[in-house]
Amino acid sequence: MDTEANEVLIEARGLTRRYGPTVAVNRLDLTLRKGEILGLLGPNGAGKSTTMKMLTGNLAPSDGDVRIKGVSMREQPKLAKSSLGYLPEQPPVYPELTVDEYLGYCAGLHGVARKDLADALASAKRDCGLADVGHRLVGNLSKGYQQRVGIAQAIIHRPPVVILDEPTVGLDPIQIREIRTLIAELGRSHSVILSSHILPEIQAVCSRVMIIARGLVVYNEPMAATQGDASVIAGFKRAPQAVQLAGIDGVDGASPLGDDRFLVTPRKGADPREAIARAAAQNDWGLIELHAQQRTLEEIFVELTSGDLRAAA
Repeated sequence: MDTEANEVLIEARGLTRRYGPTVAVNRLDLTLRKGEILGLLGPNGAGKSTTMKMLTGNLAPSDGDVRIKGVSMREQPKLAKSSLGYLPEQPPVYPELTVDEYLGYCAGLHGVARKDLADALASAKRDCGLADVGHRLVGNLSKGYQQRVGIAQAIIHRPPVVILDEPTVGLDPIQIREIRTLIAELGRSHSVILSSHILPEIQAVCSRVMIIARGLVVYNEPMAATQGDASVIAGFKRAPQAVQLAGIDGVDGASPLGDDRFLVTPRKGADPREAIARAAAQNDWGLIELHAQQRTLEEIFVELTSGDLRAAA
């Protein structure tokens, strides 16, 4: 096993935040390993933003602790934060500075030595596609380029962990695609936590997804597991009863969809399509349609957070 690849860079245990009687985040556990891109999802008011603020040291937890590369945020906050790069939802850019001036200022805040400044600026600008705009005022750049500048300030000191809060909000489709590509590239040399309301964005770049609802973690799985959760659609000329389909090996249940079609739920880890085809041939049901249907991240999200969404409405 590659010890370096399994290195834990962020570990949060029992992370809790109370506002008076309201518990915004309730005993949240989170582990981020080297090379992971973690997608953090949750409806408005679920505790996602509070979690991001606690992970970055911008808000003290009521209970629990965050460790960055083994350093406690509670006990040694300055040292812990030195291993973090953070892009808030509103990029902290100064429009009256040029890109080079702003990134140089940020490098100084992050403790980049003067002798390393030129290399740090060149590297961050190259990675974020800013090599040709260093002399331009930040305020004269497009929204997409200002987001790039925001990401560049988060990685200027080459932290092992980068946390991005809604990095593509307000961008056009071309800019969104460019920022997604940039995030995927960052994942090769950094560990990334990406907060977003855009589910295709999470699916496109993340290796794991965590969903928060009502201040609790309700889902925490690799993206491959999310994409592998499938149901089966079966259609017949002479349809059986749903109970007959439910009795087939590997089938957990079946629901009629109309027009002699059924939504078949497999048992965990099973693929019942071959057994359905065999039963259809033996019983002369006239099988005319049989295929797997992936359960989407959107369906999982709505199912697990429907109470929060109704409350927000």
